[in-house]
Amino acid sequence: MEFIDLSREIFHRTQTHPSHPPVVMTVWNDHSEKKHAGNTVFSSKAMSIAFSDHAGTHVDAPVHFDPRPGAASIDEVPLEKFYTSAFCIDLSHVPLKTAATLEEVQAAVAKSGQAIQPGDTVLVWMATNERLLGKPGYLHDFPGLSLPAIHWLADQGIGMFGVEAISPAPEGEPNFQAHMACAERGITHMECLANLDQLVGRGRFRFIGFPLKIRGGTASPIRAVALFE
Repeated sequence: MEFIDLSREIFHRTQTHPSHPPVVMTVWNDHSEKKHAGNTVFSSKAMSIAFSDHAGTHVDAPVHFDPRPGAASIDEVPLEKFYTSAFCIDLSHVPLKTAATLEEVQAAVAKSGQAIQPGDTVLVWMATNERLLGKPGYLHDFPGLSLPAIHWLADQGIGMFGVEAISPAPEGEPNFQAHMACAERGITHMECLANLDQLVGRGRFRFIGFPLKIRGGTASPIRAVALFE
């Protein structure tokens, strides 16, 4: 078996979407503090972490973008949605701040040699991290998918798709339209993925990305992994 980690690190001030609170990490206690239990002297270290449920590599829950009563929070989404067959498409040529067209997405799927199957996870490499991660532009200049492309993916029966950027479509109105389309079509998406370049051209793999069981959560950080068997 081969595991490829598709997750970004979570650390103090990790780049996150501007509309969400920052990641704040501090040392709660460390090994400089000696503790006593009877005749035993010991130390322990722990961190304090405060972050949005949309911090780091994460998956959105339907309730995040669907205002209708009954929209599922992340703890209500069945676990099988996060353990699926998957493949990755190459859209690394798409310019920054640009939405990949329906034709570009269809061509990328065809080039992958895969046919979308019901419940698939489709990962989208757009070279966003290579071009922007760690720079101010990561928060604003990312490319994404066009609205027709998202609807087409939903028409093919996907369960979710994933991107490296903080949003599934370019900043502004396209981003909000993309979220609303996911609500309309009953799919979801992941954001802030990593290492997607290592998946391109390798065919199918098992995608694993279980969320935390956050009561009422609108999203959750995940440890996204590609498993090749």
